Amino acid sequence: MNILAIDDERLALDSLLSKLKEIDTAFSIRGFLSPNDALQSIRNGFRPDVAFLDIEMYDLDGIEVALRLKKAFAKVNIIFVTGFSEYASDAFALHASGYITKPVRIERIREELENLRHPLQRVEHRIRVQTFGNFEIFVDELPVQFQRSRTKELLAYLVDRRGAGSTMAELAAVLWEDRQYSRSLQNQLQVHISDLIKSLKSVKAEEIICKKRNSISVDITGFNCDYYRFLSGDTAAINAFTGEYMANYSWSELTTAHLFTNNKSDKPLGTSEIGLAKKN
Repeated sequence: MNILAIDDERLALDSLLSKLKEIDTAFSIRGFLSPNDALQSIRNGFRPDVAFLDIEMYDLDGIEVALRLKKAFAKVNIIFVTGFSEYASDAFALHASGYITKPVRIERIREELENLRHPLQRVEHRIRVQTFGNFEIFVDELPVQFQRSRTKELLAYLVDRRGAGSTMAELAAVLWEDRQYSRSLQNQLQVHISDLIKSLKSVKAEEIICKKRNSISVDITGFNCDYYRFLSGDTAAINAFTGEYMANYSWSELTTAHLFTNNKSDKPLGTSEIGLAKKN
């Protein structure tokens, strides 16, 4: 479960984070003193399942933060944590999942998490993509075999793009760096795309590919990926990153640098560490 917690009072936030960790050490938690820092974390890829929000804060009030979160994630569970009961009507108007008054008791947090407005559904994926180290894709824990090495690289690049569509010209430039885009190169690329779909069909995993007239992408909801879990704040994925990302492809260096930066300056709060973003 990914949890976002925002409170501009350090002691209150410390207390909330400590109680959340006590309830379940497997929670992936990000705590912020500044609402703007929290929203930047969302823009950087963190996807909260539950957000604990103080209401009266300096940068933005909790109601405004809740509106922005719900606009980005329709099913996010908003739990207001405040010392003021007069905001209850505003919270209910936003269809908040819960409302806790301070001082916060661990029993109340546990009760709200057990009765979320949008219960979390556990998704089991047959397909697992490994990006840390060398790139591999597994279906039912067996590696998928490709007839051509560039076909595998094509899939790796699409995974790196995180669901964004790639044009034929873009893919050709990535896979054949030193060659000018031409009809012949376009035909070669089509061969690799066909090979990719055929290889995935052979293991009943072709649904992860989204092909349009002049672009192709992956459905990021269709598989488990260590890179995506890292970006969402998953503690196990963060600990699994040792500095190598798709090491067999030179174009992966930019993402590798981003992972290093994210790991140092925007590291999610997890089971072994609870830190606070600096207040603006």
